[in-house]
Amino acid sequence: MGMQLIETIEVGAGGAASIEFTSIPQDGVDLQVLCSSRASSPYTLEVLKFELNNSASGMADVELYGTGSSVTTQTRTYLTAGLVPSNNTTINTFGNTSVYIPNYTSAIAKSTSSDSVSEANATFAAQSIHAGSWTGTAAVTSVKLLMNDGNFVEHSTASLYKIY
Repeated sequence: MGMQLIETIEVGAGGAASIEFTSIPQDGVDLQVLCSSRASSPYTLEVLKFELNNSASGMADVELYGTGSSVTTQTRTYLTAGLVPSNNTTINTFGNTSVYIPNYTSAIAKSTSSDSVSEANATFAAQSIHAGSWTGTAAVTSVKLLMNDGNFVEHSTASLYKIY
């Protein structure tokens, strides 16, 4: 099993509403996205979402979320990559996220898994894990990352890898 970088995208000055990988080669088995990001929203944490093939339908997600002092679960009708720090937390801190998409070229519904950790120079920090599904049966040709509210700030970075 090997891992090959397909593309890295770094957000420039002024931020970006989304980070999108397109024209994904169809010669791998699985995909992995690694992301270091921060949101421009007014909250402490922001939800980092993702779409496959520009589709926002047929998706479901279950989240297990912890802060160090409490644990909660949540279900969503979109795919969640994780939780990232935003404007109402320690300045210039970025969260880390990993998204895994197995069997991305297969003609079956796709499962996803992701985990994230926010960073803060405070007692509050969040960790989350997610299990998701997309009912689409087409091979994955694009992955789009976007915030639930706000944008990616400058220097947010995402890399897409194929596993073969």
